Amino acid sequence: MSDALKGAEAAVREATTNTADVAQIVAAVLAAQQAATPAPQPPAPRPNRPVGLYVAAGIGGAVALTALAMAAALLAVAVAVGAVCATVCLLVLRSVWQDMQVGRRR
Repeated sequence: MSDALKGAEAAVREATTNTADVAQIVAAVLAAQQAATPAPQPPAPRPNRPVGLYVAAGIGGAVALTALAMAAALLAVAVAVGAVCATVCLLVLRSVWQDMQVGRRR
């Protein structure tokens, strides 16, 4: 029995040595992988955008659009007034022409 006990003890020592070797190999492989893999970089910070500038541009655009609409309306009124004036002028000239034609006939 002592031979069997000694054999078992030798087998345990050999297994312990082999296990330690395997553990060292695994540790070396993991260390190599960690060294080869770069550490993840934190994401780049997002630039702060000037919100006030966008608000000011929006308000300025709205004011400009309103001014253009008012200018277009004023132009339309001016064209309408000019058309009425031209019509009245033509009617007056026609009346004068007819009066002159009647005066020549007499």
